Amino acid sequence: MLPVVKNLKSGASIGKIILDNIISGKFKKKVEPFVPSGRQPIVFYAEKERCLREGCLFEDPQFPADVSSLYYSHSPKKEINWKRPGEIVKEPILLVDGHSRFDVVPGELEDYWFLAAIANITTRDELFYRVVPPDQSFSEDYAGIFHFQFWQYGKWVDVVIDDRLPTHNGQLIYMHSRNHNEFWSALLEKAYAKLYGSYEALKSGLTSEALEDMTGGLAERMKLEEDRSEVLWHIIMRGLKMGSIFGCSIDADPASYENKLSTGLVQGHAYNITGIRMVNGPKGQTTLLRIRNPWGKQEWKGPWSDESPEWHSVPKNIKGEMDAVVAQNGEFWIAFDDLLKNFKEIDVCHLGPDVIEEIFQMTEVRAPYKPWDMVVFEGAWIRGSTAGGCSKYLETFPMNPQYPLKLKANGTSTMIVALIQKYRRGLRKEGLKNLDIGFSIYHQGSSTKIDFENAKCINSKYNFINRREVIGRFETNAGEYIILPSTLEPNEEAEFILRIFSNGSISS
Repeated sequence: MLPVVKNLKSGASIGKIILDNIISGKFKKKVEPFVPSGRQPIVFYAEKERCLREGCLFEDPQFPADVSSLYYSHSPKKEINWKRPGEIVKEPILLVDGHSRFDVVPGELEDYWFLAAIANITTRDELFYRVVPPDQSFSEDYAGIFHFQFWQYGKWVDVVIDDRLPTHNGQLIYMHSRNHNEFWSALLEKAYAKLYGSYEALKSGLTSEALEDMTGGLAERMKLEEDRSEVLWHIIMRGLKMGSIFGCSIDADPASYENKLSTGLVQGHAYNITGIRMVNGPKGQTTLLRIRNPWGKQEWKGPWSDESPEWHSVPKNIKGEMDAVVAQNGEFWIAFDDLLKNFKEIDVCHLGPDVIEEIFQMTEVRAPYKPWDMVVFEGAWIRGSTAGGCSKYLETFPMNPQYPLKLKANGTSTMIVALIQKYRRGLRKEGLKNLDIGFSIYHQGSSTKIDFENAKCINSKYNFINRREVIGRFETNAGEYIILPSTLEPNEEAEFILRIFSNGSISS
C-alpha cells in the first residue's frame, strides 16, 4: 500500500510532550547560542531570569531597534517605529491554537521563499516546535525576550531576540499573522533576520535554503516535467516513505500573488504534498496525491476534487483510509498527471538520521520509516593551498579537498550530494556574493591516486552555479568514490559543508 503520511500527533500534544521533556531534563537540545561576529553570546534562560529579577524588559544589544537592523543598502521610505506586541494590541499571543498558525501574511520584504518554507514546517508539528520552542509566551514570565532555533551548517543555533518589531502607523510592516493578536510569525522572521544581519538580507532566496535552515534536512528543487513522470513518481513515493517534506507552488510575482485561478489553485501559495495513493477510478488505476494549502481554504476544482464524480468508483472503506472528505479545509486529492500540468516545480526536503533521532528524543515517538544514511564533511577553499578551481585547471584542480566515499548497496541506490558555501547571505552587506561552486565525483578504482586528466567524472554534465548550495542526485552502484568540491575559478576562498545522503549504506 502506498503511504499516506500524517503528523505524529496533534500539535498541542506534541508541543506539550516537548515542553514536558525540556522541563524534566529528559531532552536537552543540541543547540549553541547564536553569536554574531565580535559579540558575546546571549543565553536565553539566563538573560530571561536576569530581566525577571530586575523587573525590566529585554533589549537586544546585538540586533538593536534602529535602522542598522533593517537594511545595509536601501533604507525604508517611510517612518519606522519599533513597538512591542503589547503596544500594538491589548492581549498579544505567541501562538493561537488551530489553523490560525498557518495564516501568515507576507509583508513589505516579500520574502515568499521564507514564507513557503514556513508553510512546509507548519504541517509537521515535530519540526515546527523544533524551530519555535514551546517554552515561551506573553502571559507567563513575560520579559520581552524570545528565542528561535535554526540549523546552520551542521549545528543548531539558538537566536535570542527582544520583541520590538518595526511598525508604520501602528501596523507591522513585515511578516505577520492574519490574527492581529498572534505574533509567532513576526518574531520568527525577526530572529531569521538577525541570523543573517538585517531584514534586507532576507530579500530574495530559495525555499530550499530556508527549509534546510528550519529542519537540518537536505532540500532539492525539481522541475515537474511530464517526460520524467515515472522518475518523479518514484521520488515522491520513496520520499514520503522516508519522511521527506514535499512542497509545490505556482509561480507568482508580487502583482499576481494570491491570484485565484479557475482551477481553484492560488498563485504564490505554497502547497504541501502529504500523501500518495493508487486507486481504481473510472479510467482505470490512477495515482492520487493529497495536497494541503496551509494558507487558505481554496481547493482544486478539477478531477478528484472533493465532490467530483470520480470518487463514485472508490469504495467507502478506501475513502475512509484516505480521509477523503467533503470540506473546504484546504486539503484535497489531485491526479498525478494534473499535478504535472498545474505545478512547475516541487521542493523536497529529506530528513537525515540525525534529525529523525532528535525528533524521537523530543517527542518520544519513533518515526515509522527508515531514514537516509548520511556522511558529512567540512572544509575550506584557501588561496594558494586548497582553492584549486574546477577540473579545467588541471595543474591546480588536485589541490582541492578530496573526500573518499564507500557505498554498499544491493544493485543501484540513490545518492544525493549537496555542497553548501557558508555565510554568504550574511556577507552581502560587504559586497560578497555567492561563488560559482560545484563538485566532481570519480570512481576510486584500485589505484590510490586518480589521473584527473584521463579519469571520467561520473557527473560530467554537472554545471557550476552561484547559489548557496548545489545538489546532484545520482543512481549509483556499490563501490568506492572520490568527491572533490571546488569553486569554478582557482584561488576563490570560502568555507563549505559537503553532505551525502544515500538509501544504501554509506561511509567515509
